[in-house]
Amino acid sequence: MLTLQITKKLKNFTIETAFDIGGEIAVLSGPSGAGKTTILNCISGLIQPDSGKIMLNGRVLFNDHVKPLPVQKRNIGYLFQDYALFPHMTIEKNISYGMRDESLTRKLVDVTGIGHLLNSYPHQISGGEKQRAALVRALATKPEALLLDEPFSSLDTKTKNECQNELLRLHSIWKIPVILVTHDYEEAEKLGDHLLRIERGNILPE
Repeated sequence: MLTLQITKKLKNFTIETAFDIGGEIAVLSGPSGAGKTTILNCISGLIQPDSGKIMLNGRVLFNDHVKPLPVQKRNIGYLFQDYALFPHMTIEKNISYGMRDESLTRKLVDVTGIGHLLNSYPHQISGGEKQRAALVRALATKPEALLLDEPFSSLDTKTKNECQNELLRLHSIWKIPVILVTHDYEEAEKLGDHLLRIERGNILPE
């Protein structure tokens, strides 16, 4: 269970939002600049809220009265919109970083079709290939929660469907909280158990 209740002041508005996510995939949607990525960054620990509480499976990740749990101790997988691959590492070393299950990682490499890229560096491959490598890296850590920021936006239709299906298959086994940011209505319908619509930092009533 991922529980969030935070306040975070931004330049043009203040995020004031709260939600609980169990073992399901929640789609976070809304216009650009609404605060979606900031919420993901607060959950991951890359930035800290001004106040509130974030908990994952009973562990306190953030609250007003204790030191925030460091990023590396949160066990949260995060696929960034810009992929955030380590430029000095090969794709193989990138996806092995934090890997917990070698057989799972090999299967993910096969599903995403990046086996031929393992000895390449990020600057040598396309945007879509970077996205697939970043997805494998996020899943290979076997996280307790998974944050996906436009995870399949630059993939061709066939690869997108395969990656979506593999995400659904793994989620049916792991049953971890997943937050997916997407502007693709079909993707939201296919993957999302429920929809969280956000405007100017506030979750709108369903």
